[in-house]
Amino acid sequence: MAVEVLPAVGRWDDFALLLAQSGCVCMVYRNSSLDTLGRLEHMRKLCERQPGPGVLAFVHGEVAAWCSIAPKDTYRALVNSRTIPHLDDAEAWSAVCFRVRPGFRRRGLMHELLDGAIEHARANGAIAIEGYPVDPEGGRVDQTAAYVGTVGLFEAHGFERVLPTAGKSGGKRRWLVRRRLA
Repeated sequence: MAVEVLPAVGRWDDFALLLAQSGCVCMVYRNSSLDTLGRLEHMRKLCERQPGPGVLAFVHGEVAAWCSIAPKDTYRALVNSRTIPHLDDAEAWSAVCFRVRPGFRRRGLMHELLDGAIEHARANGAIAIEGYPVDPEGGRVDQTAAYVGTVGLFEAHGFERVLPTAGKSGGKRRWLVRRRLA
């Protein structure tokens, strides 16, 4: 499977296609007070400037997946969260959600997507990346609850558990995980 992970900057049409096919408007952490059209316009503007709102994965040239990764301070709801613990956030980036289109799932694409997200953050000066994944605790996690990724996914890419959060996804505990880049 030929996979290429690229920043969403300058790729609004690909990003919009992915959103239309997945039903997600990817704004819960950025600005959930906007209506659907406002959310789309906000994301379009983010796709016009660096570092952009995240990365897209392409399989044989077709947009297949998305990871929202950006400086933590660009996620308003995350900065103000009562369920996600805060560490020394200086220059930390956050990987907050993943979306893989139907037809591309169960191929290991999340691993390549997270690798690309890490490289995108590193190329833009990030010194640390946080994630807030769900811990399936030996069981399975429903697809809708796994949009935050799993602890196992992040640990496979060098992240370490820091603290459990007060949040849950699909009834399962979420963790703050972190990987230092510098």
